[in-house]
Amino acid sequence: MSENNPFDPFANLDPSKFDLSKMMSEFKFPGVDMETLMETQRTNIEAVTQANKLAVEGIQAVAKRQAEMLSEAMDAVSEAAKEIASASSPQEFTSKEAELVREGFEKALANMRELAELVGKSNSETFELMKSRFTESLKELTSLIKAKQ
Repeated sequence: MSENNPFDPFANLDPSKFDLSKMMSEFKFPGVDMETLMETQRTNIEAVTQANKLAVEGIQAVAKRQAEMLSEAMDAVSEAAKEIASASSPQEFTSKEAELVREGFEKALANMRELAELVGKSNSETFELMKSRFTESLKELTSLIKAKQ
């Protein structure tokens, strides 16, 4: 529990003793089935929780892949330094350097594309989940309204 703050109306609220279902069941709205409405909202909250879980998993996958890419890049830099150091002439040095720059650029583009695809996949999964739940919620609301007419 937080310290008593006269400017915080929720400072003394104990969330473990807060039962929204019970509180809402005490209100009687003509023509509204509160239990069905509460179940719909409970399902909405579950969908948001699942969407957040998908988003976090997506962020974790991107971060993990970025760490792998960094490790691969460090290994590549080490190999590149050895390769350039083994050049026997300025022409060979320049040639190896140009090849390494080209390979590095291509690898960077491939990595950016891969990360963009990971982010896009995560966003798409999260969006589809929320879109599906939104559509279901509208159908539930429509049937609830029709049932009361």
